[in-house]
Amino acid sequence: MSPRTGTGNTAELTTADGVGSLSRAGDLFQLLRDGKARTRAELALTTGLARSTVASRIDALISSGLVGPAGEATSSGGRPPSRFAFKPAARAVLAVDVGATHVIIAVTDLGGNILTERRLAQDVAEGPEAVLGRIIAEATSLLTETGRAPGDLAGIGIGLPGPVEHATGMPVKPPIMPGWDGFDVVRYVQRSLPVPVLVDNDVNIMALGERTAHWPEHDNFLFIKVATGIGAGIISSGELQRGANGTAGDLGHVRVPRGDEVLCRCGNYGCLEALASGPAVALSLAAQGLKAENGGDVLRLVAAGNLPAIQALRQAGRDVGDVLATVVNLLNPSVIVIGGSLGQAGEHLMAGVREVVYRRSLPLATTHLRIGLSMAGDQAAVLGASQMVTQHVLSPAVIEATLQATG
Repeated sequence: MSPRTGTGNTAELTTADGVGSLSRAGDLFQLLRDGKARTRAELALTTGLARSTVASRIDALISSGLVGPAGEATSSGGRPPSRFAFKPAARAVLAVDVGATHVIIAVTDLGGNILTERRLAQDVAEGPEAVLGRIIAEATSLLTETGRAPGDLAGIGIGLPGPVEHATGMPVKPPIMPGWDGFDVVRYVQRSLPVPVLVDNDVNIMALGERTAHWPEHDNFLFIKVATGIGAGIISSGELQRGANGTAGDLGHVRVPRGDEVLCRCGNYGCLEALASGPAVALSLAAQGLKAENGGDVLRLVAAGNLPAIQALRQAGRDVGDVLATVVNLLNPSVIVIGGSLGQAGEHLMAGVREVVYRRSLPLATTHLRIGLSMAGDQAAVLGASQMVTQHVLSPAVIEATLQATG
């Protein structure tokens, strides 16, 4: 499987290629994905296609269930013309967020609306078969709860907390996922649910989810996850950037000057993750005699007003900002969103990030830069997993193939 990437849904239309042909029905469908109801005449005017060509393609899309009647337009004399619109409820998507110690499974429609979700405590270190087996069982139960059958599934999107080769869906040497390296996630899931399965790094899908839900007008966008690990999802010129091997955005192992003596789990010294992640901040507080073992403990101390915890979290923000200042100069984003579990601490972490980014980045690069907290929160990943699937299954090429297979 070679899924299409990108964050847009606008097709580039050309002239008609024959009355009754389905070869451009996928392009026509892209116009309807905005949810606006249109008549055949309006579609013909917009596309330049003959009305008979538009009619045949609309009929094919109606047969697929993706498009349906949406009332009537005002009549200028005679019978009012029918309008047609995209039907997001036609199919369902399974969206899965696998974290280090949790799994969130959601059922969405094709518009990314969450119909139901389930949150589970689950250690990713138990291995792929244990984790994926539980996901499949829970997902099947959720589909039943929403009145959906496995045959209603358009696809499954999965985010994993480690590097992923997106084209194959295989994890690549993930540091906190023993037993997952090279595991064929797609094939394993498809044995039980034979639909398109797309897999990506969790930060990438968080970027997709956050941007789609709350920042759709921004084409140059960064999502920074600060949790057990630290990473970035990069959207540049409207396209999600995965890099040559799927490791684009791995900020956690960029060197921070003040960390020369701090050993990271990757074997290097001074990595951002070894200084500013949840476990790293907890370790620094434990060294001061506070009871802190993980990021959750840090958040509880901060919420209680513990001054050393607040100061440690602000320093973590400065460390993140140290790395982001370089990223801002290189990529010139218009928005940076901070998410992940430590992002829940709000302005304490954010203050440190802003302090350094605005001081260290070029003035022109920060003229219109906005730095804010995630608005999607812990739903960012499942929203992004759903978006990843719909980008693929509703793309012009896949719509064409589906219509030809069923027509």
